[in-house]
Amino acid sequence: MSDRQAAAGRSPDGPQHGHHHGHGHGHGHGHGQAGVWARITHLLRPHAHDASDRIDTALESSAEGMRALWISLGVLGLTAAVQAAIVALSGSVALLGDTVHNAADALTAVPLGIAFLLGRRAPDHRYTYGYGRAEDLAGIVIVLVIAASAITAGWTAVDRLVHPRPVAHLGAVAAAGLAGFAGNELVARYRIRVGRRIGSAALVADGLHARADGFTSLAVLIGAGGAAAGWDRADPVVGLLIAAAIAGVLAQASRQICHRLMDAVDPAVTARARAALCATGGVLQVGRVRLRWVGHRLEADCQIVVDHTLSVVAAHRVAVAAEHALLHALPRLAAATVHTDPRPVDGADHHALLAGHR
Repeated sequence: MSDRQAAAGRSPDGPQHGHHHGHGHGHGHGHGQAGVWARITHLLRPHAHDASDRIDTALESSAEGMRALWISLGVLGLTAAVQAAIVALSGSVALLGDTVHNAADALTAVPLGIAFLLGRRAPDHRYTYGYGRAEDLAGIVIVLVIAASAITAGWTAVDRLVHPRPVAHLGAVAAAGLAGFAGNELVARYRIRVGRRIGSAALVADGLHARADGFTSLAVLIGAGGAAAGWDRADPVVGLLIAAAIAGVLAQASRQICHRLMDAVDPAVTARARAALCATGGVLQVGRVRLRWVGHRLEADCQIVVDHTLSVVAAHRVAVAAEHALLHALPRLAAATVHTDPRPVDGADHHALLAGHR
């Protein structure tokens, strides 16, 4: 029986025994590089699967996430500031709701930024799996912020329906709506692209949030057009629609974060891992395959069956080959434990000693 584990960093009990494979080919590991020259150097430069390589990759992913957050904060902060000035002049409730939501969206960079910084910390005796789950906690904060902005926008719109007031500077309101759409769509595309590249569900959720904000900004145009046509309740009605749209985003973001908290993984990813193990030489059968996300990195716990006549060294060699296959099949994989079982002979149960403990 042989266990093989590759951890992203040092365990609290000492360094892990990583294995080096100098490959001259690229296979999808996230290195955070871009451009023709970067691709050429990546292809020509050998890279390893050892612990230090994974730490560097994790740091690159966190740095890329932080960069996305700061850029998003700047764009959305500027957009919200412009809209807030026009709200003060016009008194538009629809634009107020959009401004509040844009400001809240910009502020979600704070918990995510803290999470990315925490995720860089090495595992210790208390947090033996590291601090990657801080991203999921940040996702909860983001969901709460979205909920608060939906309540604020809805409450303000209802109040304006009960106590109607005219909206001034309709042209400026329409322009602010367009600016809100442009700013949010730029941020959404950037966040979603980076989030998917580094495997951060929280950052993707934040990008989807920004995209919905962009379309709610367009709704401000409808409110301005209705007010210009003489319908004095057009602005608060659109404000209510914006609140409803924010609630839709809330449901979508909540679902994504709940999946992460429940250790949900795309079934296609699990199937890809199982296929990689089955294709490994010396693997006679594949047992359990468990995957989970820790922040924006995957961890695997797998069981394989090998020939019972193999020596410990030979069985270990098969486990290492299986781990290596997983690293190629799952680009975001940070740690893998591959447990080898000998093939049962004459109905023998190699785990009989554990039967009473399960």
